Amino acid sequence: MPIIQHLVVEHFGRHVGKHQGRLQVTEIKTDETVIEAPLLHLEDVVIASRGVSISADAIAACTEQGIPIHFLDGHGVPFAALYSAGLTGTVLTRRAQLQAFNDGRGRAAAAAFCIGKLRNQASLLRYMAKYRKETAPEVYEELRRLVAEVTDHVSEIERLGGATVDEVRFELLSAEGRGAQRYWEGIRLLLKEDYDWPGRRTQGATDPINACLNYGYGILYGQVERAIVLAGLDPYAGFLHVDRSGKPSLVLDLIEEFRTAVVDRAMLGLVNKGSALVLDEKGKLDPPTRKLIAEKVLERLDAPVRYQGKQNTLRSALQSQARHLAVFLRGDRPAYQPFVANW
Repeated sequence: MPIIQHLVVEHFGRHVGKHQGRLQVTEIKTDETVIEAPLLHLEDVVIASRGVSISADAIAACTEQGIPIHFLDGHGVPFAALYSAGLTGTVLTRRAQLQAFNDGRGRAAAAAFCIGKLRNQASLLRYMAKYRKETAPEVYEELRRLVAEVTDHVSEIERLGGATVDEVRFELLSAEGRGAQRYWEGIRLLLKEDYDWPGRRTQGATDPINACLNYGYGILYGQVERAIVLAGLDPYAGFLHVDRSGKPSLVLDLIEEFRTAVVDRAMLGLVNKGSALVLDEKGKLDPPTRKLIAEKVLERLDAPVRYQGKQNTLRSALQSQARHLAVFLRGDRPAYQPFVANW
């Protein structure tokens, strides 16, 4: 039996149950067993279709083992997550997190999230540009120009004043947004010429590339939420993204540092290798495409990366960043440094 660390169930009409120390995925109509995943090795479960059922025994077994269960809709938008109740009982960290919103800690964290995102975007463009220096010199020069513009927005953020995040949120989001526009211009240049890409679209995307990006971010979202909860933080009390009922603002904050390294790079590889990215008649990715994206995103999380002077995985870097944020918000760390991938 193969070792399964991340169980993704994306097909309509399947059931997840527990059987003798493992999760068992069966086809409801035929009662045929499709997948078996021992709980011993399992790190998380992703239910990626509304037509999937899961038993109370399976839920209990996962929570006892500390295995989170994430639920996504057909577009990759997370709508629920289940954790062990004990993971949400870290009171001191959460008190410090709430207090930090009204002082310089919250402002510093919000700026770091933006800086990390922009630096990673510049880094990916720079990395991809070097392969076009000889084969496509005009594209190379344009990418280098866009890298410089993205980096300029980092400097703009670093020059901002303000004592609290509320005082600088507009300026932070403005600089981050303008830098992201330059980044997506660069991504357009990196796509194969036969892709008529309309540019970056979030909700309501009708093209395969944006649909894949959105779905990949949904997979990553669950991993970020898990890291935040394990670090003792409240996923709904963020800094950069404004508070709104039911909106996990801190997840949306921390994910900014990892979108490029985990999802964008994985999707760029899929697109340029000619992988079949298929939308169904409802404009949703079909199950094989969803499975492919989930596998590639999870593979990227397990890919090696240079982090704090050592070789590590992106998944470990994500968990460490969440812990560093918690320590910083408690006042036990002088600064919070964003994650920046080096390729």
